[in-house]
Amino acid sequence: MKNLGNLMKQAQQMQSKMAEMQAKLGEMEVSGASGGGMVKVMVNGKGEMRKLTIDPSLCTAEDVEVLEDLVVAAFNDAKGKVEAFTQDEMQKMTGGLNLPAGMKLPF
Repeated sequence: MKNLGNLMKQAQQMQSKMAEMQAKLGEMEVSGASGGGMVKVMVNGKGEMRKLTIDPSLCTAEDVEVLEDLVVAAFNDAKGKVEAFTQDEMQKMTGGLNLPAGMKLPF
């Protein structure tokens, strides 16, 4: 039963740390770019787009398809950075937790 008590204590600590991380993610901002910086996207740590900047030279009728592709690429760049940061933070958080084999967080 002692091991169960320790596991519950670790789970409570983990829950507290995850709540802190969620708050931190909501406040952070990450930028992504494409087209050599001609399209820039700012997202928060939850992956929500906050700002989009487009170089005026891309705003021509002939370049609409290219512009659309660049916006998607810039967003994916920023979102990938957020995911990498989140994964790194989760690894730091769960590094000392002795989880059974095959169990991953978040559930």
